[in-house]
Amino acid sequence: MSQETLKALLAEASPARSGDFLAGVAAENQEARVKAQRILADTSLADILNTPLIDPAEDDVSALIEAQHDAEAFRPIAGFSVGDLRDFLLSDQATSEAIAALKWALTPEMVAAVSKICRNQDLIAIARKRPVVTQFRTTVGEPGRLSVRIQPNHPTDDAKGVAASILDGLAFGCGDAVIGINPATDSPSAMRRLLDLIEELRLRLDCPVQSCVLAHVTTAIDCMARGAPVDLVFQSIAGSEKANASFGINLSMLKEAHDAAQAMQRGTVGQNVMYFETGQGAALSANAHFGIDQQTMEARAYAVARAFDPLLVNTVVGFIGPEYLYDGKEITRAGLEDHFCGKLLGVPMGVDVCYTNHAEADQDDMDNLLTLLAVAGVNFVMGVPGSDDVMLNYQSTSYHDAAYVRRALGLKPAPEFEAWAKDVGVFDEAGFLLPETDGGDRGLIARSKLLEAAE
Repeated sequence: MSQETLKALLAEASPARSGDFLAGVAAENQEARVKAQRILADTSLADILNTPLIDPAEDDVSALIEAQHDAEAFRPIAGFSVGDLRDFLLSDQATSEAIAALKWALTPEMVAAVSKICRNQDLIAIARKRPVVTQFRTTVGEPGRLSVRIQPNHPTDDAKGVAASILDGLAFGCGDAVIGINPATDSPSAMRRLLDLIEELRLRLDCPVQSCVLAHVTTAIDCMARGAPVDLVFQSIAGSEKANASFGINLSMLKEAHDAAQAMQRGTVGQNVMYFETGQGAALSANAHFGIDQQTMEARAYAVARAFDPLLVNTVVGFIGPEYLYDGKEITRAGLEDHFCGKLLGVPMGVDVCYTNHAEADQDDMDNLLTLLAVAGVNFVMGVPGSDDVMLNYQSTSYHDAAYVRRALGLKPAPEFEAWAKDVGVFDEAGFLLPETDGGDRGLIARSKLLEAAE
């Protein structure tokens, strides 16, 4: 199979989304899409393995994918077609251990291919069977648990505003994934101020959380060299060398940051020190997709992520806008695909269940996707005050949403954080938020304790 034939087949087999139409690679109608899906189902995994979509000699992500592949682990499925792989993953033989054993046998293109012939139900059922567990100060990703990133962004990085959002999140049992701030200004001094703020709160409250200021990786390297309290290093990544260059990064830069963060040894239960964000459409928006559909390009970003053993990987699924994912249906499908592909590749996947204000989506769509992902075993979601990020100007999930889905599905936070939250009175002995007090305020006593400790 030629490179161009495989690109076209993967693109035309993708469920419809605006970004692929924008790129001119989508199937022209549903009949053509189903035809492509049938052909893709009969395509061998070996053909996909032997047909790199971008020449590895010209693209370091392709070279990385090639280097990661384990021929011995691939041997048991070497005779599979894409359809055979789907059937196996849905079978009782595909236990958590059996799927985990395929981590380095599967390439991003293989998992993207199988996702294209899966129903949403299939994506949920298979991903649920593949937990990916990572550790720093908390253990994230264990079955039966759902972690939350507190996202206390402020348009001017005001310390009081950021601290208030953090304390509010902690009082709702959020923050066990990370307290992660998108800084209004990307500079070492701004990053240091925010890191020091979180560090002071963490130590005063004796709270097992990790912090991250989502500045550029070079800013984090600078801060670490100056002795700043850097827990996790953040970077946006994508599925081609050219797309990563548009973020101002390369693989050697990520390795430098990873090694520097590991050398600091700030974790207590583990040393997974990286936090990556991705999103369908990133490569297309940088004109760095090489004629490949946006979902396959997204899966290729997970090859970059898993090379650095991150604590967290987050697909910001609806953030780029309706040019790439037009409405709630497309955003829902993309979120389930990304989570599925990441988990099969052994990546600790979270999802920012979100949309921009000019997309054809609303909070009901996000409620649906949040619930589906929680059933599918997503590692973490966002906790944004009131669901509305006042700095980035988009809609996500709130602390209240996290409380809803944990209660509805019986999910707990990370075990270290759960123990702390019970101790300070945020959670009851069952591991859920305290019931409303006589005054009508949920967790009033716990909030008062947190505020008193933080003063």
